[in-house]
Amino acid sequence: MLRLIKNLNHNIHENIRSNRRVFILYSVLRVLVIIAMVRAIFNANYNGAFICLLSLVLFLVPSLMENGFNINIPPLLEGIIYLFIFSAEILGELNHFYAAIPYWDTILHTLNGFLAAAVGFSMIDLLNRNSRHLTLSPFYLCLMAFCFSMTIGVIWEFFEFGMDQLFGFDMQKDAIVHSISSVMLDPTHTNHAIRINDITQVTVNGQDL
Repeated sequence: MLRLIKNLNHNIHENIRSNRRVFILYSVLRVLVIIAMVRAIFNANYNGAFICLLSLVLFLVPSLMENGFNINIPPLLEGIIYLFIFSAEILGELNHFYAAIPYWDTILHTLNGFLAAAVGFSMIDLLNRNSRHLTLSPFYLCLMAFCFSMTIGVIWEFFEFGMDQLFGFDMQKDAIVHSISSVMLDPTHTNHAIRINDITQVTVNGQDL
């Protein structure tokens, strides 16, 4: 088992080293993530340390796909994937870019759409090349890549909505509170939750948001 892990780790790093620019980018981002993880541990920010660890694991996904499916991911696409992971996890979550920079979430969602389309196109094109009895037209490939990207986007939105509703997160980064439910609003003080829907304006400490 240990030898299998070592061989897999060797293959992953060999794939990354095959392109010098991608290897430099991967190395720089990996060092930055490790530094961020050490800083998070020293600050007792274990949630941030977990995000960094997750980012390091996600950095291995392109190489795992190349080894598992025997495919070659274009260096440009691989570099964009690394930058996207770093931007979403380290900059967005750990350094609070989602709150500090307007439209950061929108920018990443847009980039994710193009990435998903590229992955979908590559997968379908790979199947098309390996098929001896079926040849797909370029229009059909583009259409399937578009549908794949849209499906990934919808599934991710369902996931974000579910996490927000079930666990009280704010993965959707809503700017407006649309509804609230609280027993503090009950005028009879009988521990009955009063719900307010269709909120269009919120005032916090006298300031309109």
